[in-house]
Amino acid sequence: MNSVVCISHVPDTESRIKIAAGGKKIDETGLKFIVSPYDEIALEAAVRLKEAKGGDVTVLTFGPDRAQQALREALARGANKAMHVKGESGDADSLGIAKVLAAAIRTIPHDVVFLGKQGVGTDNGLVGPMLAELLGYPQINVVTELEFGEGNVTAHREIEGAEEILETGLPVIVTAQKGLNEPRYAKLQGIMAAKKVAVDAKSISDLGLDESDVLNKRVNVVSIELPAEKTGGRKIDGSDAKAAAAEIVKYIKDEAKAL
Repeated sequence: MNSVVCISHVPDTESRIKIAAGGKKIDETGLKFIVSPYDEIALEAAVRLKEAKGGDVTVLTFGPDRAQQALREALARGANKAMHVKGESGDADSLGIAKVLAAAIRTIPHDVVFLGKQGVGTDNGLVGPMLAELLGYPQINVVTELEFGEGNVTAHREIEGAEEILETGLPVIVTAQKGLNEPRYAKLQGIMAAKKVAVDAKSISDLGLDESDVLNKRVNVVSIELPAEKTGGRKIDGSDAKAAAAEIVKYIKDEAKAL
């Protein structure tokens, strides 16, 4: 059973983010980039499927040259093929990215397309559902358990106060949630083998797409700002419980503006 895993290359979640000049992008200078954590879960699901049923795992990314690092990491963890669509993905919105991925996926033999439920770079959670619509595939999102049969898949997903169980045929789009699995670490043998795998490099035009359409943003960033610095805690004398309670209510109402 063949899988495609769409991965995004995002700033390390431990990074200190700075805003670039102009106030619409982050400053990438000196930033460490990693595979988006939810995409790591999606990759692990695909590798386990390959181990259980055979087939190929192709990792796919759309982004600048640095994104090839993410592909090599995925190959080291068990994927065996890789495609890199080169382009400034940061200049495209979610629909533009989905169009590129859909065009690439059509060129790759597959039964299942995996993604993380969202890329932690933007946290939009839009590319997976958009991709399903463009390809005309059923979609199961924020999945926490998967069972593959002959030509079908059963998926469990958490909803508010309950668990939903869905079944559909293949091909299908699956977006992964925490709890689906525990991603493995790359072993030395895998790292060495990954260096020998040829990455299939494509341009947007190679996929028959018009770059101006891909980069024609329907959603534009007006500005981005860092959250306000957290202030220190405030200690209230509790020796007089009634006075302390009154002080807390006053603080919540007048300063925190929560009432």
